[in-house]
Amino acid sequence: MPKGEGKLVAQNRKARFDYTILDTVEAGIVLKGTEIKSIRAARINLKDGFARVRNGEIYLHNVHISPYEQGNQFNHDPLRTRKLLMHKKQINRLEGEMKGSGNTLVPLKVYIKDGYAKVLIGVAKGKKNYDKREDLKRKDQKRDLARSLRER
Repeated sequence: MPKGEGKLVAQNRKARFDYTILDTVEAGIVLKGTEIKSIRAARINLKDGFARVRNGEIYLHNVHISPYEQGNQFNHDPLRTRKLLMHKKQINRLEGEMKGSGNTLVPLKVYIKDGYAKVLIGVAKGKKNYDKREDLKRKDQKRDLARSLRER
């Protein structure tokens, strides 16, 4: 199955608006206890999330996984830092892309693939306001074109 496919659980739509996505990489997430049950129930928020390479490992920050309702004392901190599972070569490549370029790592999607929770990480470069306006203009032009073709 290609990367980014599986049962989609959550998507970060704001990331594609605020950033230009240069490259994507699939990674597994290290979860504890009842977190997978919350993810399967789609109780995850990627909006403010980002990833960071530290000591040759990659970590996911500010991703909110709500506590599982039936989890009582076994629930974990919703905003804890989670380790991502990737090959060493992939991590080194991402680390090279991050150095001095102004790029950042942003989670784009979380999905269930073969029973495991996966996250699609994007290497992103921040957009300026004029870039965002250009994208909106292009989107409107496409929509108008499609509408006019449909009316014929």
